[in-house]
Amino acid sequence: MAEITGKHVLAVTVGAFAVIIGVNVVLAYKAVSTFPGLEVQNSYVASQGFDKRKAAQEALGWTMTPSYEAGRMTLAFHGPDGLPVRVNDLRVLVGRTTEASEDRFPDFTLDGDLYAAELLLGVGKWMVKVTALSDDGTLFEQRSELFVKG
Repeated sequence: MAEITGKHVLAVTVGAFAVIIGVNVVLAYKAVSTFPGLEVQNSYVASQGFDKRKAAQEALGWTMTPSYEAGRMTLAFHGPDGLPVRVNDLRVLVGRTTEASEDRFPDFTLDGDLYAAELLLGVGKWMVKVTALSDDGTLFEQRSELFVKG
């Protein structure tokens, strides 16, 4: 059996720290390179009108339900009575919650009672962030999760 010398202990110690530092560098790089960015430039200013916008949106009583099947995404908007509603200035962001590299802004068109867009999504969890206006100009915003199965 070989004797453990100071050189062996030094090599093991340096190797262990090299692995730890290497993993930390890789994780730090991935965290910074995949960060999608800020939601708002100034959170204090954005918060000033939050309660008013929230009350106006709740007064609409709308719900929005996304669905996805075979390369086609649909959005169903319903009013408080359960009937479909028409929206104006519809803007939709579809992306992963953890990174911005797969963000997409599909063009939705009215198809019967649904808004539809052709869109190829990979398997997994997606975020659907919807912004629209009612006929009276009330802002409707909703962020939903969508799971695409393989």
